[in-house]
Amino acid sequence: MRNTLLATVAALTLLPGASFACDITIGLVLELTGEAGAYGQAGAKSVEMAFRDLNDAGGVAGCTLKTDTRDSHTQANVAVDAATQLVQVAKVPAIIGGIISPMSIPILTSVTGPAKVLQVSPASSSPTLTALGREGKTNGVFFRTITSDALQGVAAAKFAIDSGMKKIVIIHQNNDFGVNLVKEFTGPYTALGGTVISVTPYNAKQSSYASEVTAAMAGEPDALYLISDPVDGATIARTWVSQGGVQRFLLNDGMNSDDFITAVGKEYLGNAFGTSSGTETTASTEYFNANYNAFSGLDPAAPAADRSYDAGALVGLAIAIAGGPDAAKLPDALRKAVDPAGEPIFAGKDEFAKALKLIAEGKPIRYEGVIGPVNFDAFGDISGPFRLWQIQDGVVTTVGDMTTADVEAVKAQIQ
Repeated sequence: MRNTLLATVAALTLLPGASFACDITIGLVLELTGEAGAYGQAGAKSVEMAFRDLNDAGGVAGCTLKTDTRDSHTQANVAVDAATQLVQVAKVPAIIGGIISPMSIPILTSVTGPAKVLQVSPASSSPTLTALGREGKTNGVFFRTITSDALQGVAAAKFAIDSGMKKIVIIHQNNDFGVNLVKEFTGPYTALGGTVISVTPYNAKQSSYASEVTAAMAGEPDALYLISDPVDGATIARTWVSQGGVQRFLLNDGMNSDDFITAVGKEYLGNAFGTSSGTETTASTEYFNANYNAFSGLDPAAPAADRSYDAGALVGLAIAIAGGPDAAKLPDALRKAVDPAGEPIFAGKDEFAKALKLIAEGKPIRYEGVIGPVNFDAFGDISGPFRLWQIQDGVVTTVGDMTTADVEAVKAQIQ
C-alpha cells in the first residue's frame, strides 16, 4: 500500500505544470560579503539552480524546494547567529554552508552538531572537520563536497617542486584553514627536497601588510606561497611586488579568482601557480558548464560554483529519499543519494525526474555530480583529483591534474 501511494505521489508530481501544496525551506549560511564574498555569491546561485532543476523535475516529497539565505559577512559570530535562527526559529531540516572552514566549524560545533541537523559545506577544506568527526563531535551530520586540505597540501607540495620552487616563504591567514594548510604542505614539501625559509601569519582585514611582507622577504626565496583569500591576498601580493619580491607565486584554491588577478595586475602574475580541488568530467559537468552562466550571470569556473550545485542537488535528493524534511533521516538519506549500487543520475531537470521516479519505486540511485562521482567516507569527506593551474595572460588556465592515486603515491614516497 505504501509503495503504491509513493508511486501515485511521484506520478502526480512529475506531471507538467503540477502545482505543489507545500514548501520545504533549506537554510543557506554563506559568505555573500566580506573576504569570501565571491565564493558565497557563486555558491548561492548554484544551490538555487539545483533547486530550480529539482522543482522543474517534479519537486521533492511532493513539495517545492526553497532557500532561506543568510549572509555570514565572513564573520564566525554572524554565521553562528544566522544558523541558530534558521535551526531554532525557522526549523530548517538542513543547512548548506558555510562556504569556508572558519564559518563552517563554529556552525557545526555550536548549532548543527548539537541539534543533529544536516550540514553540507561546498568548500570547507580544513582537516579539523575530519578530526571532529573522528572524535565523535559531529553526530554524523557534517558532509562536504570538497577534498580535505590534508590532500591539497600534498598536491601543492609536489606541484611546487615540479615547478622549480625549491625555496619558499609562506604568508598565511592566521585561522584554522591557513594554519592547517601550512602544516599539511610543509611536511611533504620538505620531504620532497624543498626548503621553507619562513612562515609568516597575518590577521584578516589589516590596513597594511607591509611588516608581514618585509619579514617574509628575507632569505632570497624562489617563490611566495600565499595562503589567503582574493581580498587580503591581493593587498599582500601588491605589497610583495612593490617591495621587490620575486614575482613567482604558489596560491591556494581560493585565489583562483578574477577579482584577485584584476586587483594585482596580470603583468605581475605570469608565474603564479595554484592548486584546487578538481573535477572528473561527467554529464553533470557538461550540463552545468553549458547552463550556469545563463542562470546566474556568473562564470561556471567561479570559486565553489560547481561543488555548491552538487551540495544543493544532494540535499534535495536526500529529502526525496527520506520521504520529506525529517532532519533525523537526512544524513543517512544523503549517503543513499550516492549509493555505489544505484542507477547513475546526473544534473539537470530530466535526470532529476528520472531520479525521483526511481526513488518513488524504491530503487537506489547514484548521483554523479558536477565535480565527478561522489563517495562520502565515515566522516563526510570525499576523495577526488586536484586541478593544477597557472595564471596565463590574466586567465586561470589548467596545466595538469593529480588524481587521488597520484596523491597517495606521493604520500607513500615520502613516508
